[in-house]
Amino acid sequence: MRTLAIVVVQTILLVAAGTLSAVAGEADVVEARLLLQSDGRYTAEVTVRHADTGWEHYADRWEVLGPDGTLLGARTLFHPHVEEQPFTRSLRDLEIPPTIERVTIRAHDSVHGFGGEEMTVAVPR
Repeated sequence: MRTLAIVVVQTILLVAAGTLSAVAGEADVVEARLLLQSDGRYTAEVTVRHADTGWEHYADRWEVLGPDGTLLGARTLFHPHVEEQPFTRSLRDLEIPPTIERVTIRAHDSVHGFGGEEMTVAVPR
């Protein structure tokens, strides 16, 4: 009987942990802009919102993509931002070819991957 009770408690804890991870949802880009640097490269400033729950489920990356899906740059987020939502991070020295007029910025989280709200931004010249 005691073994059965332990198994039931372990199962409940596992289900609860999975439910908490699912509650955080996908990572959304809520604001983004590109700044032209003096050397012709760009700085991306991106604001992400995600209900980080800790190391098991957090926004861990955002990317800048060309119109054809080519990866132009990425910012890895090395830790959860449980107490800082939404949060803004930048990426300097992006090289964006002069033929590209708009880029798409998307965010990634450690459970769902990509899939939240993306943002398309005009490239300043």
